[in-house]
Amino acid sequence: MKLKGGTRKKSAVCATQVMVIAAPEGEVDLTCGGAPMLDVAEEAPAGGAPAPDAKDGTQIGKRYVDGSGDLELLCTKPGEGTLAVGGTALVLKEAKALPSSD
Repeated sequence: MKLKGGTRKKSAVCATQVMVIAAPEGEVDLTCGGAPMLDVAEEAPAGGAPAPDAKDGTQIGKRYVDGSGDLELLCTKPGEGTLAVGGTALVLKEAKALPSSD
């Protein structure tokens, strides 16, 4: 799928919803709980559940990034699925340390 900043996506298998903050050029294989993510307006199929190996969950208000830092997502609704791109789980973006004021 092609992503751009401001786009909202939701999981097909759990309650997770995200907003795209930054996206790479080209196609992205974005999944949550092992299933492709949907546009927020799309209807999720009934009876879906995250794959057993994709149940790390998401936390509201946290940013998730890929290894290269090209893709950044903001979790707007938490769920039990793991966010991933191309089968590789996204990681929490760490806060930048503030400079010390000695």
